[in-house]
Amino acid sequence: MIRLQLLAVALSLGLAAFVVEMVRRRRLLERYSLLWLFGAGALVLFSSWPRLMDRVAPLLGVSYPPAVLFLGGLFLLVLLCLHFSLAISRLTEQNRVLAQELARLRAGRDRVDG
Repeated sequence: MIRLQLLAVALSLGLAAFVVEMVRRRRLLERYSLLWLFGAGALVLFSSWPRLMDRVAPLLGVSYPPAVLFLGGLFLLVLLCLHFSLAISRLTEQNRVLAQELARLRAGRDRVDG
């Protein structure tokens, strides 16, 4: 049991270190890293103190305490999907505006040249 707990803590800390390293290398923006770091922190917390799940589960109405991890993971994934959907929507709108601006610039250039 203690080996599994240590492995879970090590993997959770490894995830947090990986996210920080990706931010440091500028492969991941800070605003996207916050949710990942929050998730890694929750994993460290629950893997360090497994009895915490026993206390949180009844508060959430969950009868099987380890299911709290799955519930938390599912919640984190939903937040990430929502966050990335917002980012994609914003980028799509920016792309549309840039394409329109490029078309205007090309039309103006063609009028000057021709």
